[in-house]
Amino acid sequence: MRGTGRETADSGSGDLRGRVLRLADPAYARRVRFFFKTGPGAYAENDMFAGVRVPALRAVARAAGEPSLARILRLLRDPVHEVRMLALLLLIRRFEAGDAACRRRVADFYLANTRHINNWDLVDVSAAPIVGAWLWGRDTASLDALARSPQMWERRIAIVATHAFIRRGRFDETLRIAEALLGDREDLLHKAAGWMLREVDKRDPRALDRFLARHRGVMPRTMLRYALEHRARRPLTPARTRGPGARSGCADG
Repeated sequence: MRGTGRETADSGSGDLRGRVLRLADPAYARRVRFFFKTGPGAYAENDMFAGVRVPALRAVARAAGEPSLARILRLLRDPVHEVRMLALLLLIRRFEAGDAACRRRVADFYLANTRHINNWDLVDVSAAPIVGAWLWGRDTASLDALARSPQMWERRIAIVATHAFIRRGRFDETLRIAEALLGDREDLLHKAAGWMLREVDKRDPRALDRFLARHRGVMPRTMLRYALEHRARRPLTPARTRGPGARSGCADG
């Protein structure tokens, strides 16, 4: 039976936060603070890390029952990065177990609280399973609105959410949002768009070829490099080997 989002007993936000903090590893926290660029002026300035790995957070989420959205919101507003990650893992579980009404509430909740989904790993773990999954078979104009947002993480949500469409064999949304991000100044957006284009290439190389034919000359180098990464690893076949009349499918440089 699909869930309806009802809260279960042992799911208080304070208890869940405590479970996360009891798993803290200060040495690992020091490493991830550097990896996630938490220094002055960096994209994750002032983000706090406890040093808890994602598999451990998934285990906490599995044991958490069904916390209410109000309690998940308290977790999502927490200054500790891993507590916010737990909130998103709980949202994904709630969405996947829910009926249509529950899924709508979760998707609306997510989009109303994007200011707390404020690092690339938080976006990447949640955008496709919630936003992308909800928009499948529905109007996707909200992705275009997110792609125009002044908030970097909302723009990343827009492109990463399309992974849900790619997995179902539909690429129009990915190509449209990637085109909208061609002029973006943020390297993290170039990486995300290139990643999604690479996922398209794995399934339909001609779709990426058509995109490159139109935009390669203006694509940020990072986006282009990420998009073609799969081709660089792919073994050459006779049809793709250089020779008279052969065409190269590799990135320049």
